[in-house]
Amino acid sequence: MTTEITSDQRLHETATKTTQDTGNITPEHRKVLAGALVGTTIEWFDFFIYAQAAGLIFAIQFFNPATNDNPSLALIVSWASLGISFLFRPLGAVIAGHLGDRLGRKPVLVITLVGMGGATAAIGLLPTYATIGIAAPLLLVLLRILQGLSAGGEWGGAALIAVEHAPTRRRGFFGAFPQVGVPAGMLLATVFMLVMTSALTTEQFESWGWRIPFLFSIVLIVVGFLIRRLVEESPVFSEMEQMKKKASAPLSELFRAHWRTVLIAAVIFAGVNAAGYLAIAYFLSYGTGVLGMDRSVLLLLTSLTAVAWIVATLFFGDLSDRIGRKRTFAFGYLAMILWAIPTWLLIDTANPLLFGVAVVVLGVLLGITYGPQPALYAEMFPASVRLSGVSISYAIGSIIGGAFAPMIAELLFSATGTSLSIGTYIAVISLLSLIAVMAVPAGIQRRNLSE
Repeated sequence: MTTEITSDQRLHETATKTTQDTGNITPEHRKVLAGALVGTTIEWFDFFIYAQAAGLIFAIQFFNPATNDNPSLALIVSWASLGISFLFRPLGAVIAGHLGDRLGRKPVLVITLVGMGGATAAIGLLPTYATIGIAAPLLLVLLRILQGLSAGGEWGGAALIAVEHAPTRRRGFFGAFPQVGVPAGMLLATVFMLVMTSALTTEQFESWGWRIPFLFSIVLIVVGFLIRRLVEESPVFSEMEQMKKKASAPLSELFRAHWRTVLIAAVIFAGVNAAGYLAIAYFLSYGTGVLGMDRSVLLLLTSLTAVAWIVATLFFGDLSDRIGRKRTFAFGYLAMILWAIPTWLLIDTANPLLFGVAVVVLGVLLGITYGPQPALYAEMFPASVRLSGVSISYAIGSIIGGAFAPMIAELLFSATGTSLSIGTYIAVISLLSLIAVMAVPAGIQRRNLSE
């Protein structure tokens, strides 16, 4: 069977080969990177607004009355609601892949964006327990599940778009752009919370001010849709979407032939995801609730952490192209293990400067083990199962790592009375991720991604 090759296809193949050889970044590359970055930033803003409100608002206004006025138990239940959405990420990845094959990528991008943004805006309108009783936490959890389904359908596509467009020697750098969306979303969410808490009194913020960032998601939906629409008009992007459709594989095939790779990839992500969700959500709650620190100061320090995470993600994604993906990951996880206990020794001083040192250094370490991830994942899976493998591995790693990390941290602190138990937990899960990194086959970094 022969396939006719048009002059446009030949032209694109020649341009692609030239780009792969020279490493030049074209205008089409810039469109794709901008779309991946902005899209994931908006998605994760929505996700992290919930994470921060879980420790500041939801425990008191939605879950505390349902747990007999037990603040500690209410906080644990609130952190559990944060983790529940992760359980639905794999389902979101499966649904997105199925709809993408049936309806095309453009409707799926719209569905995930509207699903995440719509659920976030609805949370901003949700009555509290005092108003509608037990229905309040139930509806909150339902909307959180919708966020999880939407997030599950987002990351794999954005990561592969960036990496599969990249020149061979720039995959780590290109893949770092959708990764930046996570700390950028965290920064946007934190700055929004900081502005709200600074402009309003504590009573105003807890009464109605916390709802404004959630409702602002409606604006971001419109912005995100317009930007993604521009990216989708790129002919290179359209061609990549066709390639990704062909690369979608049934889960049965993925787990039958590549289950070990899925497991390794999932565990690789677990460590950075667990530590990341402490930075995203738990440190803020711990600083205000346990250490009695000022909320605005903690939000500012969280913003600095996000900035450090962004810079490190881009830097170490690029560095992994030069020194190797495995070596970069190994260095990052070794550093994470060594920093796990000192982090909490500094945090427990309740000194803003030392607290800031602890979390900003952690932000850098997160970037080391997060920036190179899309490139490593893409190189681990063959083209026939890459989209499924990357998405499912990421979703499972999220469940193992970040899903219940804040809840586990709260349980450990409640049981032991010392934050060092939380540091030990992060060190152990980082060690497991390091072991998984060392199990990645050698020599995959230069593989042809069309194979």
